[in-house]
Amino acid sequence: MAKRLRLDPDAVRERLETRFQRQRNAWLKGEGAWPLSLPLGVPSEAQAREHPHWITRWIDTWHDWPGPGEVQWVERRWARLGRQRLPHSIHFASADEVAAFIGKDAQWRQARARLSRVGERWPVLTDTAARSWAVLAEWPDDDFERLVKLLAWLEANPASGLLPRQLPVPGVHSKWLEGHRRLVMRWLGVIRQCETRGVTLERLAGLRTPPERLRLRILDPALRRHLAGLADIEARVEEIGAWSLPVRRVFIVENLQTGLAFGDLPGTVVFMQQGYAVDLFGAIPWLASVPVFYWGDLDTHGFAILDRLRVHLPEARSLLMDETTLLGHRALWTRENKPYGGASLTHLTEAESRLFANLRSGRWGQGVRLEQERIAWPWAWENIVACVGG
Repeated sequence: MAKRLRLDPDAVRERLETRFQRQRNAWLKGEGAWPLSLPLGVPSEAQAREHPHWITRWIDTWHDWPGPGEVQWVERRWARLGRQRLPHSIHFASADEVAAFIGKDAQWRQARARLSRVGERWPVLTDTAARSWAVLAEWPDDDFERLVKLLAWLEANPASGLLPRQLPVPGVHSKWLEGHRRLVMRWLGVIRQCETRGVTLERLAGLRTPPERLRLRILDPALRRHLAGLADIEARVEEIGAWSLPVRRVFIVENLQTGLAFGDLPGTVVFMQQGYAVDLFGAIPWLASVPVFYWGDLDTHGFAILDRLRVHLPEARSLLMDETTLLGHRALWTRENKPYGGASLTHLTEAESRLFANLRSGRWGQGVRLEQERIAWPWAWENIVACVGG
C-alpha cells in the first residue's frame, strides 16, 4: 500500500527530486505554474481499517509537518471509522520551497543569483546559461568568476590575436581554457550571436591559433641524412610542406603505435596519429606527386577518414582495409559503439563502398570493428613491404 500510494515525506521528496531535475532550468527563468500541488494519496476506509497503525503514523507525520510546503487537509465521514481529518495534498508556493524540501536550497539560491548576474550582463545568454546547472549551482566561486570575466574580456576584445596563456584575465590559463572549451564556446557563441559548429574556440574568440603540427618518421637512412639524422619528427605543417626531400612514397596510419612499429623502407616516410584531422595533408604540395597509402581501423569511421583524405589526395590508396583482411581476423573484432552517421562518402572505391555499407548495415554483426593495432605485426609488415615492392 505504501509503495502504491507514496504518501510519506520521503516518497514526496523522491517525486519532487525527479520534477526538479526536469524543470529546474525553466524554474530558474521564472517559468512554471505555481503553486505546485502534489496529492498525498488519501486512503479509502477499507485501506485505513486494514492498516490502522500505518495510517495513524502517516497522519501524525503530516500533522506535525513544519514545512517547507503547506499541507492541505480534507474531511472524510466513513461508515465505520466515523469522521476523519486526512492530509490531502501538499502545496508549494515557489521553486524556492521545492528546493528547500529536497535539500537543495543552497545550490538553488546560488544558481538563481548567478543566473541573475549573467542575465543582467547578457540578457541573450539567459536561456543557454539556465541549462548549465553545474556551472550555476556547483562550480566553485573562483571558476565562475573566471568564466564571467573571461567572457567580458573576449566581448570587449573580439580580435586580440593573443595566445590563451597571454589572456589578461586572472586565473585563466591555457589548461583552464582547454578544460572548459566547450562551455566557453557555447556561451560566447550566444553572446556574439554566431554559429559555432565547425569553428574553433580560437577563431570564435579572436585568439591566435596554435600552428598545426604533424608527426612523422623518416624510414630511409639516406633521407635522414638530409635532416641531420633526424628520424622521428613533429613539425609545423607549412615547414613540412616546404621540404624538397626525394621522398618516393608515404604511409599515413591512424594509430601512433603502428607508426612507431615501422622499420626502415627506402624512400619512405610515415605520418601517424591524425585521426580525422587529415585535411592538413592538403597543405603539403609534394604529397600529390608520390604514392600515398592510408591504413586506418577497419570500421565505419576508418572509411570516413579515408574518404576525407581523398578530397585532398584523390589517388591515396587504402592498405589492409578490405573484406579479406576483415573476415580473416574475426577473432580480433571489437565493437564500434558509435558508427559513422555523417554525410555520404563519395570518394571510396566500389569495393570500399561495399564494405563500408556492409559494416553499417551489420551484415556480420552489429558494430563490427577491426582495430589496426590488433593485427599481428609480422603479417601486417609483410603487406606493408609489398607496397614498396620488396
